[in-house]
This record gives sequence, C-alpha cells and structure tokens, in this order.
Amino acid sequence: MTSSEVGVVGAGVHGAAAAFHLASRGIDVTILERERPASGPTGRSSAICRAYYTNPFLAAVARDSIAMMAAFEEHTGRSAEFRRTGLLFLHPPEDVEQVRSSIGMLEELGIETEVLDPETVVERYPTIDIDGIGIAVWERDAGYADPHAVTSGLFDRAVALGALGRQDDPVVDLEPRSSGATLVTRSGERIGCERVVLAAGPWTGPLARQLGVELPLHAERHVVATFRWAGAEPCPAHGDIAGGYYLRPEGTEQFLMGPLHEEPPVDPDAFDTSIRADEVERLASRVTARFPDLHRATSSGGWASLYDVSPDWQPVIGEIAPGVFVDAGTSGHGFKLAPMLGAHVADLVLGQPVDEGLRAFDPSRFERGEALAAGYRENRILG
Repeated sequence: MTSSEVGVVGAGVHGAAAAFHLASRGIDVTILERERPASGPTGRSSAICRAYYTNPFLAAVARDSIAMMAAFEEHTGRSAEFRRTGLLFLHPPEDVEQVRSSIGMLEELGIETEVLDPETVVERYPTIDIDGIGIAVWERDAGYADPHAVTSGLFDRAVALGALGRQDDPVVDLEPRSSGATLVTRSGERIGCERVVLAAGPWTGPLARQLGVELPLHAERHVVATFRWAGAEPCPAHGDIAGGYYLRPEGTEQFLMGPLHEEPPVDPDAFDTSIRADEVERLASRVTARFPDLHRATSSGGWASLYDVSPDWQPVIGEIAPGVFVDAGTSGHGFKLAPMLGAHVADLVLGQPVDEGLRAFDPSRFERGEALAAGYRENRILG
C-alpha cells in the first residue's frame, strides 16, 4: 500500500483545480481518475464563463476564475483558449426587482454589468424580438473557454508541481480511517490518504455512500446543440431567461445552445450521449422566436452530457466524514467556478481559515432545512 497526504478522486475541472492549488502549496497529492482528465461531463461542457450570479460568494469566485482563465498561461504555462464575448441576460418583467437587487451586489464585487431596458436592447440588437422581456443585463467580461485545455492545464501543472496523476484506474472502494480513507482502485492499488477530496461529479454520491454518507445528489442529462450561422446575422452570446435557453458563439462560423430548465434524473453510466432531432428542433424554435433571422442557421449536430445536481441547484462542498471532503453538485454551472474555487477547497481540506461564504454550501444544510436560493424562479441553473 502507498500513501499520500491528500487523495483527489476525479480529474474533471474541479478535481484538477483542487489538486493544482494543493500541489502549489507543496502538499503531497495523488489524483485518481477513472479515465482521463475532462473525459466526463467537464469535457462536454459548453464552458461559458460568467459571474452573473445571485449568490455573492459564487459571483466572486466566478469573477476570479474568469481572471485566472484570461491569464491562464501565467498559472499553468498553457492557454485556456478563453474568448471574451460579453453575455446578455434577457429577463421577463417578473424578474425586474430581483435583477436590480443582484446588480447592486455584483457592482460591489467589481463585476461590470449594465442594466438595459427593452428599448435599448432593440437599439443595440435590431434583429431581436423583445416580446416578454422586461429588463436585460450585459456582463462585459463574460466569455467562454476550452474545457479540455483548462482541465489538462490544471492537471498537468499539478503533476509538474509534484502531484501523482493516476489515470484509467477508477476508485472502486473507500475504506474509512481515523482521518481520510484508503482508496482502492480497480487494479487493486491501495492508497492511504490522510485527507480525501471527492470531486467525481455524478459518481460522487455512490463513493460517499461507501462511507455511510448519503448525499442528496442526482444526475441529469442535458443537451448542447450546435448550429452554423449560414448567412444569418450573428446574435450576441446570451441567456434568455424568459425563453429558457442560452447561446454562445463557437469560433466564427458556429454557435451552440442549451436549455436552462431541469431534466429527469438518469443513470450516469447508461444515458444517451447523442442529441435527438426533436431536442434540436425545440432549441431552434426558442432561439428563432427571439432572433427570427436565425431561421437561416443550419443544424450541425450536438451532444448530451451530465449535470450532477443538488436539491437547491447549488454546489455541495464540505467535510462529510473525518478528513473526507466533497466538491460536487455544481448543477450545470461548475466549469466557470472551478479554477479559483479549487483554492477555497484547498483551504478547507488543509484546515485553514475559509471564506464564510463557502460554509453555506456544506452538505449538512439539507438536513438542517437550510437550502439555498438559486437563480431566477425555475431557471436555477443561473445560481
């Protein structure tokens, strides 16, 4: 049996980020990944980067993560392929009061936003149909990145700093210790860890169950559809809260989009990874209702991925057994948080002072009846 100060289970973007920040502090880290970095939901993320949150801690973490991705080479020696596009959020009239409250909080955090009335939106984007829109917000520094580049950059830099990266050998058992756990892999390797971070996305719940901990998490299948502009007037990257979808460019020739609503639970080991024609059509009908000129756009495919979802659609982060910590349940908005959330997770794991905002995401909140608010009405993915 080998040993490690900290074992990180999962090399999606959250596990890779936690390992990066731990290794940056000289901690002996072992990263255990069932396949390869970003081979799970991270690699299928739409990878939108925005700080437009209703929760101040998440907004600040997203702000810092965007800054890190914009300067990713300084941290990892790699590019995150971050592209700053800005992001327009379109809200129905019933959101006006909450939007104005959230904007005040974001301004205090130094997140640059601009509130737009419907008439101003039309002036800026003449091809838009503003039916059902009561208020809009423009976030200047938002954009998107390459999820594989970000995850691999964090993972490889952690290894360069001394972490041990083990791939294609999933953890199949956790044996509790007085602190931490012994991680048993499919190949039979046993690694005794003083502390453990479970960052395995949709597979986090089953791993925690081996320690007698029941986390209220489930997996949902969510689709991403891709389209070519095909002569249509390009529209801005936007989240249509009234219409229930988001859209961002993909390079210069294409755009991608996905839904903002929740979906039925699925088995993370047995779900359809392709996108169906009816799912493409449903998204196309939503965006063409908002930007009619996009009737000229042509479908170019898409895919389906997984969200690991908590009951309140907010992350689940905290200690679940002595020396065992969880970072999961990010409910579809985890990529944009991960690069700098990993620093907060490292603080937690090492027993250092943590931001008080992080404590609200402790897994025990559900037992205490302290679920968090998230997003706008049913569009809780906005966080």
